[in-house]
Amino acid sequence: MRAVILQPTYLPWMGYFGMMDITDVFVFYDDVQFVERSWHRRNRVKMPNGECIWLSVPVKGKFGCGINEVKINTEVKWRAKHWTTIRHAYTRAPFFGEYAAVLQRIYDKEWEYLVDLNVTLIEKLAEMLEINRPEFLRSSELNVGGQKTDRLIGILKRIKANEYVSGPAAKSYIETEKFRDEGISLFWYEFNHPVYPQLHGNFIAYLSAIDLLFNVGRRSTDVIREGSENSLRAMNEVPIDRTSQPMR
Repeated sequence: MRAVILQPTYLPWMGYFGMMDITDVFVFYDDVQFVERSWHRRNRVKMPNGECIWLSVPVKGKFGCGINEVKINTEVKWRAKHWTTIRHAYTRAPFFGEYAAVLQRIYDKEWEYLVDLNVTLIEKLAEMLEINRPEFLRSSELNVGGQKTDRLIGILKRIKANEYVSGPAAKSYIETEKFRDEGISLFWYEFNHPVYPQLHGNFIAYLSAIDLLFNVGRRSTDVIREGSENSLRAMNEVPIDRTSQPMR
């Protein structure tokens, strides 16, 4: 069984969903430290003038607390502002009308915790992007201790996963030999960002996945899988055949 463990971020980019598409179990790593100036609470959208702006969720989180402990600052009228910005950015996109109502209902709701907002948005976007949706879990509910690599392995053993897919940024700190010792196959996921039809001037990569969804609609799945093609590399950097689907 293949697993991915990723922190829940706000309106993630398409590569986030590419990893989700190739796994059996997706664990939201929600009890690690919150970082204020990070993707945990913000992301980018492209405006009609061709420039990108940040959408940032105001929070009350304190330094050192877990992502799942961060509360949204409800005194700030951010929900209407974010939805108005999204609507202004994408109202002329070919598929905005097809998906807008689902997202608007999320922004109409009052949210107390950032993690609940993020997880809800991610799960709804996964549904609309029509990828292979895995089983969703939260690390905070698994009661696994340890630090760094030891904790990752503890989570994988708890959910009985024998394959783990990680982003390449983790190469600098993951202790690969511990996966080998536990008999867990470790793969690096290196997404090759494709170009897709996009409004408002030159193409800009690494935006929130809503940019893909509103511009491309049901072809979004194909675009994501194009970026994921040949994206998995084993611990020794040997390419893995992506035609071998995850166990289900």
